[in-house]
Amino acid sequence: METLFEGGRVVDLILVVMIVEAVILCGLAIAWRDRLPLAGLLLNLAAGASLLLALRAVLTDADLAIAGLWLGVALFAHLGDLAQRLKRR
Repeated sequence: METLFEGGRVVDLILVVMIVEAVILCGLAIAWRDRLPLAGLLLNLAAGASLLLALRAVLTDADLAIAGLWLGVALFAHLGDLAQRLKRR
């Protein structure tokens, strides 16, 4: 279990689950035709994935600039998600 965290493999496993989730959501959005706010959901997943990649960078002792870059990507994805939510209201 410790090796999963030291090498950042736990993040890889979670990202695979998130990719499967994104594929399922895209399929549902196509099947349900615009009844699922796909853009917001994908932006939300992108923000979460970016935070996970920042965590992976820290766990693998990567340069802190890499972690900061992923945090910045997470911020922009989160702001995009918020903009989508506010537009629907």
